Amino acid sequence: MLRRTLCGSLLVALGCLVASGPARAQDGAKPAFVFTGIPDQDESRLVERFGKVATYLEGKLGVPVKYVPVKNYPSAVTAFTNGQVQLAWFGGFTGVQARKASPGAQAIAQGAEDAAFKTYLIANTKTGLMKSVDFPKAIAGKTFTFGSRASTSGRLMPEYFIREAFPGKTPEEVFTRVGFSGDHSRTIQLVQSGAFEIGAVDYSVWDLDTKAGKIDPKEVAVIWESPPFPDYQWTVRGDVDAIYGAGFTEKLKAALIGITDPAILAPFARSKFIPVTNAAYEPVERVAKSTGLLD
Repeated sequence: MLRRTLCGSLLVALGCLVASGPARAQDGAKPAFVFTGIPDQDESRLVERFGKVATYLEGKLGVPVKYVPVKNYPSAVTAFTNGQVQLAWFGGFTGVQARKASPGAQAIAQGAEDAAFKTYLIANTKTGLMKSVDFPKAIAGKTFTFGSRASTSGRLMPEYFIREAFPGKTPEEVFTRVGFSGDHSRTIQLVQSGAFEIGAVDYSVWDLDTKAGKIDPKEVAVIWESPPFPDYQWTVRGDVDAIYGAGFTEKLKAALIGITDPAILAPFARSKFIPVTNAAYEPVERVAKSTGLLD
């Protein structure tokens, strides 16, 4: 009973899994390689996406590979920095947070599209707002929802662009009401339903939801596309070579970059994965510091 209680919460359960649960292989064998990803969209899509990655990596790495879901963005960072997972699919900002708290951690691969990522500002069509090249200052005075508080394309970068467009003002001073939906799919639903008039969303999730028929163009539309910025990436802990053997990090990197199966890439809305380093995310770190979201 006590053990079940201790393992009740998700993160503690993760700790139990890695320390003493099924993730540990038989004596003398290497432990399972455990990874997670930020929950940036519908859970069913995440299970499809990461389940396929787990199967693929297990075949390439020669060790058991397990995907473990987390409930929110901060939980992904905590699981990584505590060593409960060895690899994570992070957004730009969460990756910066995780590497800052885990010395030796490396960004090793990003989607080809992540080098120049975009935020869409979307609006309920009842606002009458139309798409524009320039930042739509007419969004002032309306209701607005970000995605997760730690999202790069759903919070960090749009907040930066909002502060640039309205100098000296916070989003709370620009809009009549500000919310945080928790993920990009939810942002789209909230704006489409009219619960919020404006929202900030990851363009790739918008594209995926459009293809899935989840977006009604009569109810919600893109009104602005942001300048490009670096975003999602695979980040690995610095101690994996010590655990799984010399060269494991490079083997993992090669496996990720070597993904060519459209069935694996399609749920990411990525054409391929390409090499990347921590230095690519210095612009994200600077923006996070300038907006007060990172010390």
